[in-house]
Amino acid sequence: MNLYTLTAAATDAPVNEFGFWKAMEEGGPVAWSILGVMVIMSVGSFYILFTKLFEQNKVMKQYKAVKSSYWRAPTLKEGATKLEKNSAWRQLADDAVTAQEHHSKMEGAGNEIHFVEEELAHSQDTINQSLSGGLSFLASVGATAPFIGLLGTVIGIYRALINIGIEGSASIDKVAGPVGEALIMTAIGLLVAVPAVLAFNWLQSRNRRINALMTDFSNDIVAYIGSNGAVKPTVAASAASKPKVAPKPATTSGGVRTPPTKS
Repeated sequence: MNLYTLTAAATDAPVNEFGFWKAMEEGGPVAWSILGVMVIMSVGSFYILFTKLFEQNKVMKQYKAVKSSYWRAPTLKEGATKLEKNSAWRQLADDAVTAQEHHSKMEGAGNEIHFVEEELAHSQDTINQSLSGGLSFLASVGATAPFIGLLGTVIGIYRALINIGIEGSASIDKVAGPVGEALIMTAIGLLVAVPAVLAFNWLQSRNRRINALMTDFSNDIVAYIGSNGAVKPTVAASAASKPKVAPKPATTSGGVRTPPTKS
């Protein structure tokens, strides 16, 4: 056998290509459909993560105005005007004022404090529902993505068994494609589910923090109304209103006056 024959035999030998795209081609339309569903679920999960995170950061940032300016106003109605419009805190403040006005016009409405508490609780529930919007999608993705990937795994193993039955042998070139497809689908299912679960738990914990802040704010409003304005949270003095501290007098050392040091 000469060198030319060996070269021709090597050239004519079948080339086995293994990789992600080759495995997906082995799976056919079913594999591509499952991959498409996974991509949609992943993109939707990250979209909800970033949009809800932006919304939560905005609510927490607006809470600073509650601590700095709302309780400085002489009345709740004037304090509400100092809050940003279409914010959760503005909604609670406006609902408290509205509840007061409605109670004064109603006969036999019961205790004013209880009426205001019920209105604030209803308003708080509405805000919580808005903040929780979309989180159910993350929970669904985290629960179903592994099983959708498992569906692709089962189909891939089934195709490998069919190839073994047709060829009568479990040669690697016959089962590598379907088995590779099965493993890829399993990995994709986990890659989609794990971030969704982590995002869901993180956003839920932040929502609980915001709900606690809203509960404290509602309780402060109820205490303020119940005491006719006598009870209100202590507001720290702003930098502009803080009294200026006079510089320390110069000290003397051995009868010699030492000038003050520059800061």
